[in-house]
Amino acid sequence: MDGTVFNIQRFAVHDGPGIRTTVFLKGCPLKCFWCHNPEGLRREPEIFFQSSKCIGCGWCFNACPQNCHRLENGVHLFRRENCRRCGRCAEKCYAEAIEIIGRTMTVPEVLAEVMKDKLFYANSGGGMTVSGGEPMLQFEFTRALLKAARRAGIHNCLDTCGFAPFDDYSQILEDVDLFLYDLKATDSDKHCALTGMPLAGILDNFFRLDKAGARIILRCPLIPSLNDDDEHLKNVAVIANKLCHVQEINLLPYHPLGRDKGQYLGCPDKGIEFECASESKIMHYLQVIGEHTEIPVRKA
Repeated sequence: MDGTVFNIQRFAVHDGPGIRTTVFLKGCPLKCFWCHNPEGLRREPEIFFQSSKCIGCGWCFNACPQNCHRLENGVHLFRRENCRRCGRCAEKCYAEAIEIIGRTMTVPEVLAEVMKDKLFYANSGGGMTVSGGEPMLQFEFTRALLKAARRAGIHNCLDTCGFAPFDDYSQILEDVDLFLYDLKATDSDKHCALTGMPLAGILDNFFRLDKAGARIILRCPLIPSLNDDDEHLKNVAVIANKLCHVQEINLLPYHPLGRDKGQYLGCPDKGIEFECASESKIMHYLQVIGEHTEIPVRKA
């Protein structure tokens, strides 16, 4: 069973309880304007190119079979339109200016990485978190990985946007200890505008998972001027109050890291500048939601 992994982050402390190893899988059905992990959007491997790191060694100029890397007027240019993503150019890029994002791994290979920190999981109440992208897009691999971790005695979290067939969720319920469930917007029209996908199915899966007894942390990315208005904050509390198994509500304030990563992937710049929420604004988020629910609310 193979999957396409773009990162395995050890000692993660923001992706569920305790110290965790987060496995990031490629592919996502949503196209959020502010995406923090644009390298997780496409299922196939991609080329990460940071021209500022190039030391001009010339390896990639000769290695690329498509001549995608050229030196013109002293500037290293990367012609992505001809790139087949074979990865030859990255094999000996000692400066790490060129990297392949996404590698094929088997379940035992991923689990071997996860097991390296098993002692820390036991001492901190941590474990493995499967994230993305959207891990449900690689459902068979995700299911096999969760089952393997369960057999190894590892606590499992699944970080999901909720956009997948509920039948798939029902098949992994017994192997997921905690769902990290994202809610990007509570207004249907706004959700479509911001993510490119409808809200109805995501909410339906949310309620059905809760009815099935799944333990859930509701996670809310908040981007100033896009989805941080008081009405949305109140609606988050209203939705959470209708459910029985929401453990807490986590707020995820926007950070600009995704913008730089998008440029390194050659993604078109949307020309939108998002601001980072100030501490006073984050306190306001916590206050507004907290006034409308007894479920614990915190900044993740």
